[in-house]
Amino acid sequence: MRNTARWAATLGLTAAAVCAPLSGAALAAPGTAPSALYAPSALVLTVGHGESAPTVTPERAVTLTCAPGSSGTHPAAGAACAELAGVGGDPAALTMREGTFCTKEYAPVLVTVDGVWRGQRVSYERVFPNECVMNAHGPSVFAF
Repeated sequence: MRNTARWAATLGLTAAAVCAPLSGAALAAPGTAPSALYAPSALVLTVGHGESAPTVTPERAVTLTCAPGSSGTHPAAGAACAELAGVGGDPAALTMREGTFCTKEYAPVLVTVDGVWRGQRVSYERVFPNECVMNAHGPSVFAF
């Protein structure tokens, strides 16, 4: 009888020692775990005048977060996220809007997009011949 009582007490104390921290942590920090899992989508976009990224000084830069919701310093975050979602997060897939007419003026504009789209690394760099052509390719994405 003595061994049974000792065994039960040992088992009870062991269970309490193992389970108490686990249940205490769950009770102490409700809501710290995300309610839904999602792959992150956060980008940094820059624009500068010139032809080469190493020599161009960014004139404007914004952040764009698209998951779990659209936010960041981008002035049209919701529309930009929708535009990027339409091309699977690939800025290179943004095409020039039909019916847009731009001059043939050559004033190169360098655009960079770096970050993560739905968990995949994004690194994009493109030189547009002028701002009109740039805006025609991403009317919301590059409008900052």
